[in-house]
Amino acid sequence: MSRSAPTQTARTVIAKRSPNAPVETDEIEALVRANGDDVVATVTQVGPNDSGTYLGSGKLEELATVVEEQEAGRVVVDGELTPDQHHTIEQRMPEETIVVDRYRLVLELFESQAGTRRAQLQVELARLRYDLPRVIAAADEGMLNQQTEKGSRIYDVEERIDRLETKLEELPEPAEQFRQRRREEGFDLVTLAGYTNAGKSTLLHRLADEMSLEDRDEDAHSDGDGKDATAAIEDRLFETLETTTRRATLEGRPALVTDTVGFVDDLPHDLVESFSSTLSEAAAADVVVLVVDAGDSLETFRERLSVSLEVLDAQGVDDDRIVPVLNKAETLSDEERRRRSSVAADLIPESAADPILASLLEGTNLEAVRSAIRERFPEERATLRLPNTDDAMSLVSTAYDRTTVESVDYEGETVTLTCRGRPSVLERLQGRAEKFG
Repeated sequence: MSRSAPTQTARTVIAKRSPNAPVETDEIEALVRANGDDVVATVTQVGPNDSGTYLGSGKLEELATVVEEQEAGRVVVDGELTPDQHHTIEQRMPEETIVVDRYRLVLELFESQAGTRRAQLQVELARLRYDLPRVIAAADEGMLNQQTEKGSRIYDVEERIDRLETKLEELPEPAEQFRQRRREEGFDLVTLAGYTNAGKSTLLHRLADEMSLEDRDEDAHSDGDGKDATAAIEDRLFETLETTTRRATLEGRPALVTDTVGFVDDLPHDLVESFSSTLSEAAAADVVVLVVDAGDSLETFRERLSVSLEVLDAQGVDDDRIVPVLNKAETLSDEERRRRSSVAADLIPESAADPILASLLEGTNLEAVRSAIRERFPEERATLRLPNTDDAMSLVSTAYDRTTVESVDYEGETVTLTCRGRPSVLERLQGRAEKFG
């Protein structure tokens, strides 16, 4: 059976195979460190995947030697291991060595950050679904013949999966109630989506009302200790499994902007979809800002943009609600910018907003991003005629808070108010106005 994960910082050896040189390990090292572990060595292999051992027998022996020499307690494989590969590698390592692959590592990161009961159950369910075939692979023949008998490890896991699925179905969905209430109050809902390190957290800071422009600029360059705060945000690849929401005012319209957990390379969709409370923020939003790192290589840029669009489509996000932002344009030459724009134009649906090249760190084209979001808010116009009384002025004040007021004309005992906003908000304002007779 698979060995349990450690509860404290572990000395970790990273193993990675790639068909081509060089074998890059920067991202997997960042993930390991984000999980609180120390990277003490890396073992890489150039060549095809070995179906039995992943790395090949010779390289597996080298890995075992490095683990022993470094007194490491964990091996993290930067790839997806089959249950048989996982079992084989673990058996070839020094005793008590824990072996996890990329996806199991991400699950550990999610597990450490799950704050709500729903998130905790979702992470446990995803982990058990992932572990079940590995438990089966590690079981002996006698266990396999009795896997449906009560009391076996396999039976226990299957039973727990069933119980978790039932519990999740029974739990109320507070996020949906929250969204409905916020819409009734006049807020438009904006979700930021994309890969980790693309710049979503930076954009949230730029849009949020709670921070002045001076604060944003200071925050974008320093965290108070002389470090780059934006880099610090991005280095915390999974700062939280829960979403972060801030209020923003976009060309007069009150909005709530939510930053979701970022996508990670090579993460299976079924694993991502286990965390529906995060992705449902995109499905329920009025506008989804898809932030893409334009500084990636052209191949990586194309792949990540394509996968991001597929994930949003799978969540039911309408194309006309998507605003694509190609961030970190300051790192590119004019020719590279043209190439990124051309690739984006080919991939992004016609009904989505035109892709915007931007530098969110420097604030370049931030106003274009704001305008593109604002243009996609649902909107109608209403003209209300009210008596010039204190009660009517209260309605005018509400209109300023919840809509874009175009004009307020005072003519003797009558006030004429013209405003634009969410249809549901205008309907309520009209209902209040009618009570004045």
